[in-house]
This record gives sequence, C-alpha cells and structure tokens, in this order.
Amino acid sequence: MSEILNRARDVLTQKLEGGVFDGSAKFLIAGEGALILDSEGVRIADDPADVTLTATAEVFEDILAGTQNPTSAFMSGKLSVEGDMGLAMRLAGVLS
Repeated sequence: MSEILNRARDVLTQKLEGGVFDGSAKFLIAGEGALILDSEGVRIADDPADVTLTATAEVFEDILAGTQNPTSAFMSGKLSVEGDMGLAMRLAGVLS
C-alpha cells in the first residue's frame, strides 16, 4: 500500500475531526491510487463517488499540508474536478 495514500488518509481523517461528510468524494492521486471520503470516514478505495478530484501526489500533499489552496490549484489546472462542483466547494472547507 502506498505511503502517500496512508498519510493522506490519516490527515483527512484528522481534518474531519469526527464530523460527518454528506456525500462522497474520491481523491485520485496520479500513480498512487485513490481515497474515498464519505459518511463512513476516509478509506483507501477506488469506489464510485459524487465528485472526483485528481492531481499529482505533490499537489495533494501540498493541499493537505495547507501550503496549496485547493481552489487555487483547481483554477491553475493543478487539480481537476469531475462531478458535483457544489460538493467540491464544500470539500475546500474540509481541506483548509
């Protein structure tokens, strides 16, 4: 299993702080795999989701570390979003 996926899962779990996320989001990390964030929490999986966010491992690590704003990453083409854009916007609050 990818060290990057494990770290991302742990960081996202901390960012949720026991809260429930209404909907499902997939974080597709190029060359590494995928994470699913939904009402059950965060897990390493490649299940279908309401919104899919795709980026390189470096971009995801920067977003999770707080050094890259998710909206700026999207606007600059570093992060692509497919699916429910409203849900993607709500994710920005979780990731910040």
